[in-house]
Amino acid sequence: MLFSKPPFQSDVQLQSFTTFGIVASARFYLRIIDVTQLRQVSQLPELTKLPLLVLGGGSNVILTGDFSGVVLHIALVGREYVTEDDHFIYVRAAAGESWHDFVQWTLQQGWGGLENLSLIPGSVGAAPIQNIGAYGVEMKDCFHSLTWFELANGKIHTLTYTDCQFGYRDSVFKHALSGQGVILDVTFALAKQWQAKLRYDDVARILEETTVGAPTPQQISSAICKIRQSKLPDTRVIGNVGSFFKNPLVSAECCAALLVRFPQLINYPQANGQYKLAAGWLIEKAGWKGHVAGRVGVYSKQALVLVNLGGALGSDVIALARRIQADVERQFGVQLEIEPFLA
Repeated sequence: MLFSKPPFQSDVQLQSFTTFGIVASARFYLRIIDVTQLRQVSQLPELTKLPLLVLGGGSNVILTGDFSGVVLHIALVGREYVTEDDHFIYVRAAAGESWHDFVQWTLQQGWGGLENLSLIPGSVGAAPIQNIGAYGVEMKDCFHSLTWFELANGKIHTLTYTDCQFGYRDSVFKHALSGQGVILDVTFALAKQWQAKLRYDDVARILEETTVGAPTPQQISSAICKIRQSKLPDTRVIGNVGSFFKNPLVSAECCAALLVRFPQLINYPQANGQYKLAAGWLIEKAGWKGHVAGRVGVYSKQALVLVNLGGALGSDVIALARRIQADVERQFGVQLEIEPFLA
C-alpha cells in the first residue's frame, strides 16, 4: 500500500497534535506544507478506501480511539494584506496559521473586527468549519471567502459566504463537503468603519476598570484574553478543547417555562424568536462543575469545559459527556449537543 511508504508515516501517535491530548494513534499520517502534496495525495486510489481525517490545530477534535485511516495534518502558513475598497480591508491567512496569532497580527496593523475572537485555540483553516464565535461575534461576521481543495479531482475552488452555509457552530464543511476536501486559506473583510461589540457584561466591566474613553480593538482583545485566561484552562497545561457543548437554542415557550423554575437562568433572545441558553450554567446547576471521573473531569472554574486529568482515552471523555447530557435533559428538559468533532 502506497500510504505505508514515505512521505507517509505509519502508526503515528496523535496525542501531541490535539489540545485534549488523548492517547491515540493514526495508521497513516502526512504533514501537509504545500498544495503539491495534496495534489499527489488526491491521485492515490487508496485515498477513497480508507477513512480520512483532516487535522489542523487539533483544538476541536476528540479522538474516540486509534484512527484506522489517513490523517492529513495541515501546516500551510502565510498571511497577507490583499486589497481594500471604500468599506473594507481584505486580509488572507493560510489554513495552518494559528488563529490567535492571526487575530493579533490584524490588530497590530490597526485593523479591527476579529478582536472578540482573541485567544480561541486552533488554526485559521478550522475557523470556517466550526464558524467559531465568542462574546457576541462569529467568524462569519468578517468572512469574505476561502480557497478549498477538492480531493476527488485535485481542483481548487473559491467558496463565498453563501457557499459555506454558516450557522451556529456550523457550516457546509460539516455536511455536504465533510471529508471531501481541504481548506487552503481564508480571506476576511475587515470594516474600515469599525464598531466595538460590547454586548457581554464581563467585557464591558473589565474595560471600565482598565480603559479611559472609548476602547480600541486591541484593548477589547486584551480584555477578552484576560477573561478567557481566568475561566479556561491553558491547553498547554491541562488538556481540553474549550467549550465542550454548544449553547442550546430553545423556543420562547420553553425558555419562559424554565424561567419560572429557575429565575436566574442565563438566556439570550435570538433574531428568529428562539432563546440561547448558557450550557455552562445548566451543567453547573445540575451539579457537574468540578466533577472527576477517573482520567477526565469537568473544569472547576468553568462547567462547560471537560479536561484531561492525565492519560485520558476517547472513551473516557465520551462516557462523561453522555452522563452530563442525560442529567441536564432529565433536570431541565434541554438537550446538549457536543461541540467538538468526534473522530
